[in-house]
Order: sequence, then C-alpha cells, then structure tokens
Amino acid sequence: MSKTNHTLAGRTAIVSAFSLLAAALAVGAILVYGDLSRQVEQATQPTASQSAEAAKTEATRTSDVTNETTLVDVTPPTPWKMISDDATLTRIGIGSCLHQSHPQPIWEAIIGAKPDLFLMLGDNVYGDIRKGDPNELGRTYIAQGRQPEFAAARQAFPFLATWDDHDYGQNDGGAGYRFQPQAADLFRQFWSAPEAKQPDGGIYYARTIGPEGRRVQFIMLDSRSFRSPLKRKSASFPHWGKYEPDADPAKTMLGAQQWDWLARQLAAPADIRIIASSVQVLANGHGFERWGNLPAQKVRLEKLIAESGATGVLFVSGDRHSGALFKQPLTRADGTAAAQPNLVEITASSLNRSYGPSKDTRLPPLFGEIYHQENFGVIEIDWAARNLVVGLRGRGGTVLEETTIPFAEIGISG
Repeated sequence: MSKTNHTLAGRTAIVSAFSLLAAALAVGAILVYGDLSRQVEQATQPTASQSAEAAKTEATRTSDVTNETTLVDVTPPTPWKMISDDATLTRIGIGSCLHQSHPQPIWEAIIGAKPDLFLMLGDNVYGDIRKGDPNELGRTYIAQGRQPEFAAARQAFPFLATWDDHDYGQNDGGAGYRFQPQAADLFRQFWSAPEAKQPDGGIYYARTIGPEGRRVQFIMLDSRSFRSPLKRKSASFPHWGKYEPDADPAKTMLGAQQWDWLARQLAAPADIRIIASSVQVLANGHGFERWGNLPAQKVRLEKLIAESGATGVLFVSGDRHSGALFKQPLTRADGTAAAQPNLVEITASSLNRSYGPSKDTRLPPLFGEIYHQENFGVIEIDWAARNLVVGLRGRGGTVLEETTIPFAEIGISG
C-alpha cells in the first residue's frame, strides 16, 4: 500500500500525466470540450428530440407503476445527526458501495477522521428488486439501519446522500424503471430527505452550508431516473467493461428538468461547489457506467460549468469499487480558459465491497494510482491558506493518495 503526497501544480507525475493528455489528444483518444466532432458539439444543447424522449420516458415510467404495494417502514431506529446551514465546514467525507449484510469496520476510521459531514454517493444498500416486490429493497434499508458500525457513524456526523443502481433497485438501471417511484420513496424515508423530491419524480436536490465567504454548496445529482439506455460495447472498443460511448444527441443523463435545475444551482451564490454524481464524470479507460458513455452529455456538463462562470466546482463520485483522482483543463467555446481553469474529481469506492485490482486503462485525466482496497475520501478545506487537500484513506485510516488543490486551480479568487 503506497502513499503519495503532491500538489497539482508541481509534482512530476502530474506533468507526465499532462504529457500523456497532450499525446492522447493528438491521436483523438480523449474527447475534451472544444475539440469534439460537429455531431457531438451540436448535441451539447437540448433538442426537440431530447425533450420528446424525456416526456416519453416519464409517461412510460408512471404508467408501468402500480401503487398497490404498501412499503415497509425503513426509518432508522435512531435519529440522524443534523447540521446547521450556518456551520463552517472544514472536513467532508465521501464514500459509496456499502453492503448491508457485510461487516463495516471502515466506519471506525471514518469516525476517527472527524468529518463535519459525510456524503454517500450511491449503492448505499444492495437491494436489487428481483421478485417484483419493492419491499425487497426496503428490507435492505432496514438491515442497514441496524448495522452497529453504521449506527455509530450516524451519531457521530450528519449525512447527505444520492443513489446509484443498487439502491435504485436495478443493476445499471436507468429511465423507465417501473419501481422508480417506490425506490424514491424508500430513499427519502431512510435518509430523512424530503427535499429530494422533484416535480418530475427525481431525487436530485441541493443544499448550501456555511456563512458568506465560506459557503459550500452540495449539488446532489440523480443519474438514474432519467438516464437513457447505454450502448453495448462492440469488438472494436479497446477497454474492459460492458458499454462504449454513444454520441446519439437524443440521449440524456439527467433529463430536461434536472438540466434546467442544475443551471440554476450553478448560478446560486457559493464559494465551493461539490457536485455529487453516482457515476464517474471525468474518467476514461473503461467501459462501465460513466458520463463518457454519453459524450454529448458530458460535454454539455463541461460547457454549462464553463459558460456559467461558476467556480470552485469539485466532482465527487463512487460506483467503481476503486478510488482515484482526476484532473482536466476546462475551456470555453472559444478555446480560452474558463473562470474555473481545471475540473477535478475524486472517486471513492468501496466502503466494504472490494473487488480486486482495477483493469482500467491508465489514461488522462487520471493521475496517481487506482486503489481497489476498501477506501473513503476526505476533502479538507483550509479557508485561511486558501486550498483544499483531497485524498483517499484506507480501512485503517491510512492515507492512500492525497493532493493539495490551491483555490486558484479551481477558479476561487482571493
């Protein structure tokens, strides 16, 4: 188990990573905003066909669902620890992939790290609905609520959460899943999150914590309820996994209403913005679920951030049963640097579901190592020194990977 400690501005490995990035761009291996084909560039704006598909998806989902099932009560036996909107945050924990039937010793190290707040990024239970009864999922929440290590964590610090496929109820599930409404109700009840209820049925929501000058905005995306079907990989796709990029401009990751909502959130006042996506945003080199499977949607997200003038954006993600750090430059449509010159992402996975070494192809914007050991992420905010320290820690609290991000690297002035 190795430990690295470096800054984004100076470490040799990062220089090498950007050299690789330049080479990859030269051969067209990576899509970066501003260098895409005309088809993908045109797809960065919502089209009439996208809106029609979203409406069709919603009609299919609601017509397939019956309300005959009485859902079990999944309220945890002890209350959640709460946090005030006025609290100044200096340490935020993140994690994903937590099986309710497996031991959960990692919570001891997380409690020892003393986060002010912890973000659960999906697969917070493993509750796939296989027999047509939403209470299959409900019973996994009940089991999770009774886990003693998890109960201790809930008393130690507050949580915010979004979901991924296994707490959505369907492996790799997307739009049109007939039990989405019941799964959403169970999610809101377990996490005590009534705010995670939108008019279109999604569970996306946002919260800003901290006084002026130290405001941290949490944008919790729903990457399941509206996501279009993915394209199965062909023999020519060079990386391991199940899917390959699909540039179809009609396909969506978030759905029309969530996209509009996200634009409004990026316009709201905040100093640091943490965007939680259950699936990876920046990663390349694999064929599992990620934003890169719908490249027009990934470009749209990058363009939205660049053109909005938002700064202080940091992506956090889970899902992959491995943890890693990513960084890529962000430019406007005219090729100039955006107000936030770099996008940074930390993937933290899994809390207790390690699957063995990653087979991902090592491509930029990845830097550092990929860690398959059980891990959690820590984001430390030094408001006085004007930087973030972002890293991964193992089950015993050992630092696996850690990097310092000066505020200026993500566009925060002062």
